[in-house]
This record gives sequence, structure tokens and C-alpha cells, in this order.
Amino acid sequence: MRRWLTERVNEPLQDLPIPGNQSGLGAGPALRVTAGLVLGIVAGIVMWIVGFPRFSFLIGWNVAALVFTVWTWILVWPFDAVTTASHATREEPARNVAHLLVLAAAVASLVGIALLLVASPDGRRYQVVAASVAVVSVVISWIAVHTLFALGYARLYYTGPDGGIDFNQEEPPRYSDFAYVAYTVGMSFAISDTNLQSSDMRAMALGHALLSYLFGSVIVASVVNLIAGL
Repeated sequence: MRRWLTERVNEPLQDLPIPGNQSGLGAGPALRVTAGLVLGIVAGIVMWIVGFPRFSFLIGWNVAALVFTVWTWILVWPFDAVTTASHATREEPARNVAHLLVLAAAVASLVGIALLLVASPDGRRYQVVAASVAVVSVVISWIAVHTLFALGYARLYYTGPDGGIDFNQEEPPRYSDFAYVAYTVGMSFAISDTNLQSSDMRAMALGHALLSYLFGSVIVASVVNLIAGL
């Protein structure tokens, strides 16, 4: 099955059966990242102009991350296994870009918490707005981080010699299967009914679990506690 997939992956991406013929959404990751970045900068500038400079960075990040994440999942969710394999090995965002996105997600969440810490001098209304923006930022950052890891698991699976994950099924995995792995790790810091079978995959899952623990146990918990004290 993997040999057959490898042969199919060698075909041009445009010749593979992409469900729904989403030619308008089939642009590479560079375009998706650039579009999100441009719209995020515009949103941040607008927030600054209308008199909310403290929120400009977070709003800009939220827009950028949301554009990239939603666009990515609209594109890849319907893919079958063949198209997933081709897309994962050819269109995965550059590793450095992925790392920067993860770092930006963590920074954005920390800035969201900082907004809560400095909210009190400006009164109750500002506290509510700051808390809302911070919570939204944490949620969007959390989703973006696990989206990146889902893409990463798919890329590592289809570029490795033996896959690295046993999905306990006959058919090869598609993006929805890798999303299941990523969000399972993100919510439980563990693997459920899928077995990791390579050191590289375990290393990625370990880094993912540690980052997820940071979000779940430190950032999210801190935001909840701070909001409860407002």
C-alpha cells in the first residue's frame, strides 16, 4: 500500500484527484501564510487607528492565525489518502516558518495574559474587553499550534521509511486522521488508540505534548484564574 502511495505521490499534484476541485484554495502554504500576515497587519493597524493600540498585536495575530488555519483545513480536510500523501510531502510549510508560527502562538497567548494583568487601572469595562481578547487569543493560538502539528505528523509519516504511526486500519491515513492524532495529544498530552512506531515520530509527539502542557496547564489555567478574579 505504501509503495502504491509512493508511486501516486510522484504524479503532479494538479493531476491527483482533489475533492471538490478546490483550485482557488489550492495555493501553496507561502500564499496562505502571506495572506494571513497581510490581513493581520491590516487588522492591527485598524485597531491602532481606532484607539485600541494595546490590542493591535493580539488582534493582528488572531486574524493572521485564523486565516491560515481556516484556509488550511478547508483545503486539506476532504483529501483522500493519495492526495494527503502528495500534499504532505510537497506543500508542508517550511520547517522554519512552522517553528515561527508556533513561537508566535505562544507569545500571543502570553501577551493575552499580560493584558489581563495590566487591565485593572482602566476600569471594569476595559477588564472585560481585555479578558475577552486574551481568551480568544489563547483559543486561536491553541488551534493553530495543533494544526501545525497535524501537518507535521502527516509530513513525517509520508516522508519516513515506515510511516511511524499505526492507525489500526487497512486504508492509509488522510489529514483527518492526523488531525485526530494532533488534537488528541493537544487535549490529553498522550496518544490514545494510535501507536507510534518510530523515534522521529515519538520525538515530535514529545515536543507536541510538552507544548500542549504549557498551553493547557499554564496559559489556559492562568487565564481562567485571572478572569475568575475580575
